[in-house]
Amino acid sequence: MSKVLIIGAGGVGRVTAVKCAQHPEVFSDIMLASRTVSKCDDIAADVKRKTGRDIRTAQVDAENVPQLVELIRSFGPELVIHVALPYQDLTIMDACLETGVHYLDTANYEPKEEAKFEYSWQWAYQDRFKEAGITAILGCGFDPGVTSIFTARAAKHHFDEIHYLDIVDCNGGDHGKAFATNFNPEINIREITQNGKYWENGEWVETKPFEFRKELNYPGIGSRSSYLLYHEELESLVKNFPTIKRARFWMTFGDEYLTHLRVIQNIGMASIEPVMYQGMEIVPLNFLKAVLPDPGSLGDNYSGETSIGCRIRGIKDGKEKTYYIWNNCSHQAAFDETGAQGVSYTTGVPAMTGAMMLLQGKWGGAGVFNVEEFNPDPFLDVLGKHGLEWHELTGVDLEL
Repeated sequence: MSKVLIIGAGGVGRVTAVKCAQHPEVFSDIMLASRTVSKCDDIAADVKRKTGRDIRTAQVDAENVPQLVELIRSFGPELVIHVALPYQDLTIMDACLETGVHYLDTANYEPKEEAKFEYSWQWAYQDRFKEAGITAILGCGFDPGVTSIFTARAAKHHFDEIHYLDIVDCNGGDHGKAFATNFNPEINIREITQNGKYWENGEWVETKPFEFRKELNYPGIGSRSSYLLYHEELESLVKNFPTIKRARFWMTFGDEYLTHLRVIQNIGMASIEPVMYQGMEIVPLNFLKAVLPDPGSLGDNYSGETSIGCRIRGIKDGKEKTYYIWNNCSHQAAFDETGAQGVSYTTGVPAMTGAMMLLQGKWGGAGVFNVEEFNPDPFLDVLGKHGLEWHELTGVDLEL
């Protein structure tokens, strides 16, 4: 049994705390920390109602290394689960190095001043984590996370060589709001409005936002407009599976969502460049985040489900093979169990499961690792039991 410190009190933090509390045999003592301790206290009260367990709470500025170090040393966790903002990856990794504590996150580092995805900042910690004898697990949400583990399963059990990988992410749900994002609005809008790219024949091919669209069918949902974006797991997957000739990421968006997004961009509200307003410097996107619905509030009456998976083509025993592996998650079922909608659930459950893998000794090693570098089998053996059942088919039309 182990102590674990969870940093971040949004929807994903809520799910992670509830799911960790469900497993006292692994997580003997849980602390939830955030800049706003009242959010932690609200989640702790909900965890008590749902699981009967008490968890501790604390206030911390995750961008302040001395504060993080003080909190980690006072609580003494074996692992820090970082489910706050990707801006804070490096400061929390620094604190883990200083205290000799393992680290896990769900999204790669992103600088505040630039909408940019790149693992280079975190991969640069490899030697320091190795010398310290501790583990850093990067990208243990769903995408990145489970999609990378799905790819590792495909490589281990279904293919001699993976040639074509398409990660497909569909939110077929309806929250009833005119416009809302399913996770932090600031991060979400930064991600989808930047230029995209995909991997083909050993190089990155850049695309304009929403330049490429396909109608794809998703199990239990049907046909949805899917757009080519860049997502960070592509960078690590083409590195760790070098036989991949092409790797792409697709996400669904409705016409109404895209109309709102175009207006937001056209009037400058998606900008991350500071402007002066009544003698104060503000970032338009930060202001927009303040007036949009809190993603944590979307769970109640959120109907429908998500469908996220990998569609893969490659070679097995000298013959071409196709393979599709995916999960569907009900927003309502996620809310009933944890008080958060499905997008938060599909990130928090893998974070808890990855933490369990580390604490049980099924994953580990000194250094910095992306999740596909570990054995996928023990993780996928329990993922369904934790609420995210997965399915696989071979010999299917991948539509891509």
